[in-house]
Amino acid sequence: MKRQDKVKDFKRLDKAGLADLLLIKKERMRQLRFDLAAGKVKNVREIRENRRDVALLNTLLKKI
Repeated sequence: MKRQDKVKDFKRLDKAGLADLLLIKKERMRQLRFDLAAGKVKNVREIRENRRDVALLNTLLKKI
């Protein structure tokens, strides 16, 4: 999914939806970090994408 498409999708959500999605993304980041340490992660790029999504969600929440 392109970055602009993600931004548009995220902007459609209300504050509660953004907060819920942020919690989900943070939990996924935690799981990816543990899996990376254990050597289970095959798609390292997912970590970068997830980290950027968390930053974007934090930015959007601050604007609301």
